[in-house]
Amino acid sequence: MNQISGKDAFSRQVFGETVRREFAGCYPEQPQILDHNMVTNELLSLDALAKLGTALPKASVEYNPGDLPVGIDPNDVPDNGMSIADTILMIENSASWAVLKNIEQVPEYEALLLSLLAEIRPILESKTGKMLRPQGFIFVSSPNAMTPYHFDPEHNILLQLRGEKVMTVFPAGDEKFAPATSHESYHTGGPRNLIWQDDFADHGQAFHLTPGKAIFVPVMAPHFVRNGSQPSISLSITWRSDWSFGEADAHAFNHMLRGWGMHPAAPGRFPKHNKGKAMGWRVLRKLGLVK
Repeated sequence: MNQISGKDAFSRQVFGETVRREFAGCYPEQPQILDHNMVTNELLSLDALAKLGTALPKASVEYNPGDLPVGIDPNDVPDNGMSIADTILMIENSASWAVLKNIEQVPEYEALLLSLLAEIRPILESKTGKMLRPQGFIFVSSPNAMTPYHFDPEHNILLQLRGEKVMTVFPAGDEKFAPATSHESYHTGGPRNLIWQDDFADHGQAFHLTPGKAIFVPVMAPHFVRNGSQPSISLSITWRSDWSFGEADAHAFNHMLRGWGMHPAAPGRFPKHNKGKAMGWRVLRKLGLVK
């Protein structure tokens, strides 16, 4: 496929009319495979991504060996012994997994992110309110690399651009796969990796992603990803909403209550807004009584 400039790529519609209808049907609570017309462009070549990885702040770059188990504590993940640029440029043989976070810190990538979100913004805002905190992430993975079992606080569409991978997604809000205490810990500064149990395997829904395919992943839906036999590049476009922030703040409030020896009920999933607990946490935070 010929590369085109990032500027020209923005003029092309990435999500067609049928795809937008499918997205409207699944958003915000059901994972869904979607088609996309995202073309390869100069911003997403390995050379460009190596430069982006070097330009981003250190806190916005994560990379490590790709031969990890499905469940692992973040503190136990070893360093791969390479720079981010070398990891990306030699991704075919570096046996690694890398993520470039908050690509919107670079103007060209911010334009790319916002152009994609503009195509679906009317749909998402009709359901979960104003689109907040748009962020982009790029994943570069070696053959057979594993992204361990975890969850994310954003509404997310992951577009597969090169190679293939299988994402296995588990029901959002089901305490069997992510207990309330894991949510509470994450929303008060804890890790996003989750404790894996082998008996979970039969309950996940596996989605096969190839170039031209994308997946919508609901907020805090546990998942893990295994790359295929070729190097992979994926672009994740994410956003938050009043609803997702309300659920997050309610979990944080519950964490405080649990620390007082209470056993609070878990926040409700969409369309519940969890206003009482969320407002309580925000007031305490504004007063400086909690972080």
